[in-house]
Amino acid sequence: MAKGRKNGLYEGVSEELSALMRTGWADTERHDLEPAEQAPYAAARRVALSALFPGERLIVPSGNLKTRSNDDTYPFRPYSGYVHMTGDQARDGALVLEPRADGGHDAYCYQLPRDSRDNDEFWIGYTAELWMGRRRSLAEAETVLGLPCRDVRTITEDLAAGSGVPTRIVRGVDPALEAAVTTDEERDVELEGALSDLRLVKDTWELGEMRKAVDSTVRGFTDCVAELSRAVASSERWIEGTFFRRARLEGNHVGYGSICAAGDHATIMHWTDNDGPVRPGELLLLDAGVETHSLYTADVTRTLPISGTFTPVQRQVYDAVYEAQEAGMAAVKPGAPYRDFHEASQRHLTARLVEWGFIEGPVDRAYALGLQRRFTMAGTGHMLGLDVHDCAQARTEEYVDGVLEPGMVLTVEPGLYFQPDDLTVPEEWRGIGVRIEDDLVVTEEGHENLSAGLPRSSAEVEAWMARFAG
Repeated sequence: MAKGRKNGLYEGVSEELSALMRTGWADTERHDLEPAEQAPYAAARRVALSALFPGERLIVPSGNLKTRSNDDTYPFRPYSGYVHMTGDQARDGALVLEPRADGGHDAYCYQLPRDSRDNDEFWIGYTAELWMGRRRSLAEAETVLGLPCRDVRTITEDLAAGSGVPTRIVRGVDPALEAAVTTDEERDVELEGALSDLRLVKDTWELGEMRKAVDSTVRGFTDCVAELSRAVASSERWIEGTFFRRARLEGNHVGYGSICAAGDHATIMHWTDNDGPVRPGELLLLDAGVETHSLYTADVTRTLPISGTFTPVQRQVYDAVYEAQEAGMAAVKPGAPYRDFHEASQRHLTARLVEWGFIEGPVDRAYALGLQRRFTMAGTGHMLGLDVHDCAQARTEEYVDGVLEPGMVLTVEPGLYFQPDDLTVPEEWRGIGVRIEDDLVVTEEGHENLSAGLPRSSAEVEAWMARFAG
């Protein structure tokens, strides 16, 4: 029986109550389920993973609930590599690839099955089904996922039965499962890297999910513009809540903590407190993305004049960032080095900063020394997919030192940030932060801007706000 609250109001369960709870329940097994749309794509991904590690057992955990406080937990979000390989989002599970003699693998998805109604497990404890909601049965999960499913409560025993098999596990996801096997940490890192590598190029199904995420995000940004006057009367939290509503209505959640940064807060790269005022005459930097039900996320940024019109200095900064983004986006095409779009954007911003007298030229020297980074701070983009910073553990030679391929999805997001206490720039520039970010998919011909539904140039932004701003 699960451990109860120390100060719970009930001291125990009588035999009579236990007997009552075990009777009178209908059979709810579902026989109308069909394989998920993603199932054949996930199967192909498992074949690709299998080919990289012949003769080895591979364990990819889904992860566990994490305590927020006492018996309250954070909303569960599975490990992205597990989702990619299975299409599943269950907690306390794992994908196990068992090696075959022919060099391939047999795949098994270990799951927590439904709680039995023959004992009290289904209603005692705060992770029981009666508290947390119905889970799939193993038979239901097999149908939906298209691969054999086993009871995760036997996984330790099953793994021990093949203890002589070379094994790799993704570390840092399920400590208990990690402790149940003997592996080599360096080899485990290679498995995690391979899982990231395999996400670099999105398949057709994934690209469809990315379009859904971006389209919902475009609607969320329009919602925020329409409610901007209410944010002026409230705070950045109104913007955050407005976008969150769209994310929850059309998707699973936001893909990351929304950045709703008004005024000086726009100079803070990862401002997520979102508790500041929204004042006319200042800028609002909104960086947000909807996460779909399948957990793919968009990542878009627009910088908006709160009063609807840029001041001359704001426009000067904004236009420089827009031009830098144009230069970066032009470099996104198949066969191009990944770094090209970053360098194109950064060189343009370096030239502007030299022109304005904020850093010492010539431009090539300033760029070689990285002097522009005082005002640009971050890189110009990243891979995007199941994670907002997707494929983070991919091999360097395949990611930042690699070349772009059709099906890769990445952000292009140059920015300029003039800190409110920076005495090296004129006072009217201080506190201005501008970032423009779009989500691009590399195509056979070049690229497609998935977030093109949102305006980008300063004139387009002003016209958009005049149309929708409340």
